[in-house]
Amino acid sequence: MPPWLQSLLGFLILLTMIVGQLGLIVPIFPGNVVMWIASLAYGLIFGFGKLGTAMFALITVLMLIAVSADNVLMGAKARQQGAAWSSILAAVASVVIFTLIFPPVGGFVAAPLVLYLLELRRLRDSREAWGIVKALLVGLGLSFVVRFGLGLVMFILWGIWAFT
Repeated sequence: MPPWLQSLLGFLILLTMIVGQLGLIVPIFPGNVVMWIASLAYGLIFGFGKLGTAMFALITVLMLIAVSADNVLMGAKARQQGAAWSSILAAVASVVIFTLIFPPVGGFVAAPLVLYLLELRRLRDSREAWGIVKALLVGLGLSFVVRFGLGLVMFILWGIWAFT
């Protein structure tokens, strides 16, 4: 491969890693997955080697944790506050459906609303239903911190691999 092409591909992968990291600021953008794909592309183009194989394995594990963080942390916080599993599952389903219908933020408006309405119907207490929604939103904030932090670690691991 000519040196100019290597440089161009390396730059494009670096740019993709940066876009993935910055994209994590947008709740529905799969930045960790984008960074994982960029790492995979780097390995396929430039080779994995021992260091690359280890780094890519770690990046893969971190990506899987990051992808799971939203649902686990949001659901766990809502459940801790007393939400019914059926309400949590309906809220998660509403994220998928309303994000497809009203991208990019439809799901993040729908989930708290669906959770509130279902819990209000179940509990017949608006304060308690609102407390559950607040817990869901706290979980969303925590998941952002986890996804962004793991993204930084993924970026650093890739950087060690790419520039060593």
